[in-house]
Order: sequence, then structure tokens, then C-alpha cells
Amino acid sequence: MKIINIAKGLSLPIDVVTQVVAILAKRRAGKSYTMRRITEQLLGAGEQVVMVDPKGDQWGIRSSADGKKPGYSVLILGGEHGDLPLEVSGGELVARLVVEQRVSVLLDLSQFRKHEVATFMTAFLENLYRLKAKEQYRTPVMLVVDEADAIAPQKPQKGEERMLGAIEDIVRRGGQRGIGCMLVTQRSAVLNKNVLTQAQMLVVLRTIAPQDIAAMKAWIDVHGTDEEGKTLISSLPSLPIGDAWFWSPGWPDEDGIFKRVHVSPITTFDSGATPKPGQKRIVPKNLADVDLDALKEQMAATIEKAKSEDPKLLRKRIGELEAELKKKPAGKVDPDAIKRAVDKAVLDKEREYDKERSEFIRQTGNFLKILEDIGRIIATILKDEKLRTLLAKKMPIRPQAEVRQPIRPVAEVRPPIRGLRPDVIVHDEVAEPGNLGSMGPGEKKILAAIAQHDEGITREHLSVLTGYKTTSRNEYTRKLKARGYVDFSGDKLVATQEGIEALGGDYEPLPTGAALQEHVLRTLPEGERKILAYMLECGEREIEREEISEATNYKTTSRNEYLRRLIARKLVVVAGKSTVKVSDKLY
Repeated sequence: MKIINIAKGLSLPIDVVTQVVAILAKRRAGKSYTMRRITEQLLGAGEQVVMVDPKGDQWGIRSSADGKKPGYSVLILGGEHGDLPLEVSGGELVARLVVEQRVSVLLDLSQFRKHEVATFMTAFLENLYRLKAKEQYRTPVMLVVDEADAIAPQKPQKGEERMLGAIEDIVRRGGQRGIGCMLVTQRSAVLNKNVLTQAQMLVVLRTIAPQDIAAMKAWIDVHGTDEEGKTLISSLPSLPIGDAWFWSPGWPDEDGIFKRVHVSPITTFDSGATPKPGQKRIVPKNLADVDLDALKEQMAATIEKAKSEDPKLLRKRIGELEAELKKKPAGKVDPDAIKRAVDKAVLDKEREYDKERSEFIRQTGNFLKILEDIGRIIATILKDEKLRTLLAKKMPIRPQAEVRQPIRPVAEVRPPIRGLRPDVIVHDEVAEPGNLGSMGPGEKKILAAIAQHDEGITREHLSVLTGYKTTSRNEYTRKLKARGYVDFSGDKLVATQEGIEALGGDYEPLPTGAALQEHVLRTLPEGERKILAYMLECGEREIEREEISEATNYKTTSRNEYLRRLIARKLVVVAGKSTVKVSDKLY
């Protein structure tokens, strides 16, 4: 297995490219230096890296440490040293370039305003995560985010909520799509805790501020032990510059990593170094080449593909075509063409009618045959004194309110089996109270779901667990209540002792958690299944309806119809004017 060298006595498997790493330290303690060391090692091993640079400090990756030799061939977009400019509206285009062309890129956001950073990064992160879901693009890439608290803030401002949700999706579930993430910040206190606690590896350099140390404890509480936490935290205020703790419980093996090291020197130009008084600033004279002509061709192809799939552009083109159509003079009416069209429509309807008539006749014949079989069974019972006596014992006369017996589907009525005694046949068809044979599969499924919840279950939750629509669910619960198997406790249904005894120990409990999600997805038609699967990938956040269309390629009408069905099944709930989310009953 390939390894990357971080420091004397510390190497990491190349698999770190798809892990989540958090690098935390005060200003000028060496966090960007550590980030650069790991990034260089990944690039040197041939891995793809995407660097997000809000300050414009990392362009030196293209040159050697002394500025005299080339560094790594990384395309720089935006900023003062960019190979190509970066547009605020270009987030999706850049994501396509990164995923489809597998280019290592440095995104210099230093010339963007704060709200422009949110606009660009939201589109970039959402489309990076969406495109990497395709099997052909599931290759490893490390997303390096410097000043990560600006992209994943603890308290997002208005307009930053979707950006936070997008980076959270990548950190929580990006590994399955080949996306690793390195989060670097000097203010761990303002880095979003839902993002920080998902890190597999914590890298900490000198830290002094009590609030930043307290933020680290959120990660330690989830991943580490108290003893290790005390050892690390007590050393932080006095750590020399460049010394770092690497802490990764359970990775890369069960022993994990808990080691203090001095990070090895970087091999590229330290373009983010703080200037010192009297020091002459070195300007690199040799930068690694980037084949801009080839990249421009690739970007042109990517741009055209994006245009062809852009719903806004498609709607605009449809509008233009409709306008052109209205300007064209109407053609002459062709009576013969109209007659041919009418004749064809009539012929199609006649064929459709003949097909339906034949099917009706076939089903009617089957039904009459079943009625004849039922008649023979009844005649057999009436002729046999022993059968009549046994039937009377099995079905005693009850008060009028209890006379109703469940109606069994016609397909379940079976003629007598030769070779069996008549009393055996009657016992099989007339089930005693509490016998599972007297319930249909729908009632069994509903009763099993209710029995799994001692405290009771609402009708809506029941629909989520079983997948039945409201009408079917209500019919099954009505039958179960008539049998005395379930009852109401407030707004919840509970299983009675008779219901639990009727289930016995042979029923299969319904799944919960992730298994429930898989169970529900298996029961859905393709359109609803595809939409719900994407929403489950997005977690518990609110999702824009347009985002669902982009992810699933369903048109607005189809998307809304599938969502309507999922909402009717209580699997999805309306969250806002244009947003929906997965029902919390599925978690």
C-alpha cells in the first residue's frame, strides 16, 4: 500500500485521501504548513486535490520552496495569480470540470465578497457531491478547505444555510463517493460542530484560546478517551511552532494514531508566510506548467454540456421556439388528413374495447367457476352430519354486534382435498380466534407494526412503517379493532393482549433505522423510490424541490406527482414554501 510521509516517525496510508481531517491551531502555529505538507504528498502520489483558498495564500504550490524550480501542476482559478478568472456564477461549471476532467484545482476566492463566496461555494459543493454519485466518477479526490469556518460556520448568516448543508453532506457521506475533506481553521470555536465532530482524524497545533480548546472537546467527547484528551489539551498552549498532535482512533487500524510529531518541511513555495521586517520577499521564477489550451477545450465542452442540461436555458429555448411558431402563417386545412386521423382514432378505440371485452368475459368465466366450487363445498357440508355438528361448535351463535366475520378473498377458497378427513378440512377453513390464519397479510403486517411499539403508534407512523396508503391502513385497523386485537390510547393505536397472543412468535418484526429505510425503498415504485433515495442521502435537512429535479432528472410535473404520493404515504413532509424533507419517522 502507498504511504505519504508527514513527519519523522509518522506516515499515513494513501487512503487518507478519502478521509475527513480537521487541522486546528492558532494563527502562525503551522496549520497551513501542515495542510500544505499533506497536500504535497497526495499530489506527489498522483491523487487529485481541490484546494479552496479564501485568502489567496496557496498559489505557491506551483513552485519549489526556493522559487527556482517548478512545483505541482495545479490549475489556479481566480485571484491575483490565477491561470483563468473565477466567476461568481461558475460554481456548477467548475464542479463539472473537477469531476468530469479529474483536474487538480486551486480555487482562489480572495477577490470575492462574502455573499459571493456563499453563492459560488453553494453551487460548487452541491454539484460536486451530486456528480460524484455517478459510478463512472467515483474516483478519490481530497477537498482541502482553508479557513473552513468561512465555509462551515457555526452560526450561518442569511444566504449561507445551503452552503453549510452542502459541506455537511460531503463531510458526512462524501467518502462513499470518493470525496475526502481537509478542514483547516484557526478558530475552531466558530467551525460548525456538526462538521467538526465528523472528522476521522484530528490534527492540533498550538492553541491558547479557552473557547477554541472547548470546541476541540466536542470532537474528543465523540471519538477519544478522557486520558488522551487531557494529555493533548494540557500540552497545547506550549507546543513549539510546527509541532502537531495527530489523533485518529480506530484508523488506519484498530490501534489508531495518537502521536505528537514535528511536521517535515514543505517542498513548495510558502506563499502564505508572514513577511518579516527587513526581509526581501522572494518571487518564484519558475512555476509548473499547466496545459491551458487543453483545459480551455475541456471547459468549452463542459460549458456546452451544462447549457444543454440547464432547465432555465431549456425553458428559454422552448419559449423562443413557441414564439417563432406563432409567427408562422397557419397552413390550409386538409379534409382527407382529418378523416384519416378520425378513422385511425375510431379503429384504435374499437381494438381497445374488444380487448377489454375479452378480458371481462375471461374473468367472468373464472368467477363463475369459483362460485361452482363454493357451491360444491357447501353441499358437502350440508350432506354430512358430522361436518354440520363440528361447524356448529366452531362457529357458536354470537350477539348481533359480533356476528360479522372477515370476508376472505375468493382466491383463498379451496375445494376439499382428496384423502383428508372432512373434519380436518373444516378445521383448516374455520380458524379459531387468535389464529393467524384468520387474518390477511395486510392485517398481520399492521398488527406486527403496532405490537412493536409498547407505548402505541400513530396512524401516520403506521403508514410510514408499512407503506400502506391511508385508505388501506384504516381498513386493516378497523378489522383488527373489530376482532379486539387493537385499541386506541389517545391518538395512538396499541395492541391488546389478544392481539399479541394472535401474533404468537412466528411473525417477522418490521425493521428500524437504516434497515427500515431500505425496506421502505424496496416497496416503492421507481419514481418515488428514486426521489426518496436522494432525499435520504441529503439527511434531515430541508431540500428545495428544484434541487430534487436536478438530482433525479425528473420534470416538474413528474417530480411534484411523486412527491405528492410520498407525502400521502407520510414518508415526506412539507417543510417550507418550496422545500420538503424526509419524515423523522424514517430515522
